[in-house]
This record gives sequence, C-alpha cells and structure tokens, in this order.
Amino acid sequence: MKKLVLTMLFGLIALAGYSQARWDVQLGMNFSNMTKLDESKALPGFKLGLGMDYAFTDVWSLKSGLMFESKGFKMKEGDYKETIRPIYMQIPVMAAWKATITDGVKFVANVGPYFAVGLGGKDKLDWDGEKDDAKIFDSDGLDWKRFDLGIQWGFGVELAERYIINFTGENGFINPADAIDENDNIVSPKNMTFTIGVGYIF
Repeated sequence: MKKLVLTMLFGLIALAGYSQARWDVQLGMNFSNMTKLDESKALPGFKLGLGMDYAFTDVWSLKSGLMFESKGFKMKEGDYKETIRPIYMQIPVMAAWKATITDGVKFVANVGPYFAVGLGGKDKLDWDGEKDDAKIFDSDGLDWKRFDLGIQWGFGVELAERYIINFTGENGFINPADAIDENDNIVSPKNMTFTIGVGYIF
C-alpha cells in the first residue's frame, strides 16, 4: 500500500506538465465517524489540500490531488469522554462528469477510490476527571493500521471556472483496529466521512 501511494503521488507530479491538467486549492469542514460503533458520535474536523482536474473532454475528466484530512469519532457516557482524531494524507482517484447548467455554472458529479496514509493523531480520554492521551498509529499507543482504502463520491458546482463548492462522502474498506461494541462483541469498524468544501481554481 505504501508503494502504491508513492507511485500515485509521482504520477500526479508527472501529469502537472500537461495542458489538460488544472489545479485548485481546497478547504472544507468534515464530520467523521466509524461504522458498527453504535455509541459513537460524529466528530467535526477539517480537510485541505491541492486538487487536480485532468480533462479528457468537456464532459469527462479525472479528479485527483493530495489532501490532508482529520477523521475519527467521539464518545460520551456519564463521566466518560473519549475523542479519537487520526490525521491522514489522502489521494483520491475519481472519474468526474460535468454538465453545463448555465453560462459560468457547471454541475459536477464524481466517484472513485481513495488511498490514504495515517500521519498522526491522538486518542484523548477523560474518565471521572482523570485525563490521558495516546498516539493513534504508534505501537505503544492504539496501534492502528496506517493505510486506508475506500470509495469517495461527491457532487457540486464550478462557478466562472474559478470557484468550487462541493459535498463529498467517503466510506472506508479497511478496519484500522478492532473494537468492542455495547454488547461486548468484537466488531470491525471502518472510517466514514462527509465534507462540505470550497475551492479556488488557478
């Protein structure tokens, strides 16, 4: 997986020299959680990075980029509070379809896989006034798997060929670590994130 992410990163750099490639900066607010954890709550976070749009035709293009994104979840019950917030470097590879709504306004829908590497993050625990924290991906912490793979989909609009407004959803395929649910059963949760973002095309 690490070699795959690096190969894709070098591929993005190689595409930068082609005239069909268009670049943008993106910033968004996300809400993340994990599947199969009934007591977990959505955790607000961020997503930012550099996007790329490689046009094949006026209608179809390849969307990718290099993003930095927080994920995770929070739990609260009585005097028990826990917040798990991993930070990932992520590369999406999506097919995009565009339709002109009116002059200067295009509707965009896209879908495809994403590949991610965990960079860091902390598990913050507060139990009856006693506080503790642990690093998420370290072996002496939560020891989560660093690599994630999933599907990303979204839709939005491009305005005046300069501005982007979009909504994006992500569903992970890889279980970063087993957990125990409220019935003491071992479950395999996966990342799940929704983002509202804006971007500027240059």
